[in-house]
Amino acid sequence: MGINTESDIEANLQIGPTDQGMVRIYVFAGQLEVPMDFEPEEAQEIAEEILAAAKAAETLGQKRKR
Repeated sequence: MGINTESDIEANLQIGPTDQGMVRIYVFAGQLEVPMDFEPEEAQEIAEEILAAAKAAETLGQKRKR
């Protein structure tokens, strides 16, 4: 399965700080739970990657509308 492969799997996402000073991204789908902890600097890098992907997707969406 790749980034462009659609799926019928539904998942929930929670993001927040931990009491240990980490940022946790918590994904759960059915019986699967995936907690991922990141240093604040790593979390900022991930946030930047998400924003860059959102901008790229927006650009692609605008090109498709033309």
